[in-house]
Amino acid sequence: MKWHELTIATTEEATEMISNFLHEMGAGGVSIEESGTLNKPRDTSLGQWYELPLNDIPEGLAVIKGYFAEGTNVEELIAAIKPRVEQLREFDIDPGNVEYTSADVDDDDWATAWKQYFKPLRISDKLTIKPTWEDYEAGPDERIIELDPGMAFGTGTHPTTALCLQTLESVVRGGEEMIDVGTGSGILAIGACRLGVKSVLALDLDPIAVSSATENVRLNDLSEQVEVRLSDLLGVLREDQADSAGVEHGLRVTVPVDLVVANILAEIILLFIDDVYKALKPGGTYIASGIWKNKETDVEDGLIRSGFEIVEKRRDEDWIAFVARKPQRSE
Repeated sequence: MKWHELTIATTEEATEMISNFLHEMGAGGVSIEESGTLNKPRDTSLGQWYELPLNDIPEGLAVIKGYFAEGTNVEELIAAIKPRVEQLREFDIDPGNVEYTSADVDDDDWATAWKQYFKPLRISDKLTIKPTWEDYEAGPDERIIELDPGMAFGTGTHPTTALCLQTLESVVRGGEEMIDVGTGSGILAIGACRLGVKSVLALDLDPIAVSSATENVRLNDLSEQVEVRLSDLLGVLREDQADSAGVEHGLRVTVPVDLVVANILAEIILLFIDDVYKALKPGGTYIASGIWKNKETDVEDGLIRSGFEIVEKRRDEDWIAFVARKPQRSE
């Protein structure tokens, strides 16, 4: 089978939004290659090794490829996505000097070939991400996340995902109930359970992500601990209000919860900070990641304005993760 490959040269800052546009327009798969210049050090502190050589993509830039079924009109695709990409500038997301190219490729050129480069990855002191198709013997202190990301985000290699997992490791004490907003492949929900979280409600508005996360939860034998739902946080809060009125929805967690994690764009995070505050117990923790450096002040101000206390900020390259706490006594 032939596929149309649409390549968009842009900035690392804009990759997640443009990738989402491609999925919404019917892409059968999306790949992202970020800068691999010699100016970007590779972290080997946990024994990581890298299959791919450094590329020549300039620092701060990225190349996104979307794959569309044979018969798709690529010119119409480009015409449709161009104004959406340019509109990102209105939200302080700079896509840079965007370039669009297209080519035809065979199925095997992209659908499975990428798997040879996705190897077991030690992401933190305790957590290792293992592709389902790889053989790997864990050490005595390793906790394994089995993962087949499919078409959803979240292999653990992106700085925002790594930041979240490492931050979870420092925050989780054991026995918590957690909500994962924008779960993608389910990697954060699974990692949280491996660290001792008792139960997770994993939410996403993308049916593909919900399907992928559900399967990954099953592969990790966590279906009794993790519930995956097609919903957003506001929808869950409304269901909780309905529960209080005597309508049973059977959520795996009890709202308010101990911990909320959101690894999504800063612009989206800013839209539901008040909802997160309502969803947390007094003393509860909010981990917000996916934040590019130019949005750091906006997110910090939004968290404080909603009543959160900033506990910590973690960084990986130009990405930031906030750890915020709801005060024990909240108004």
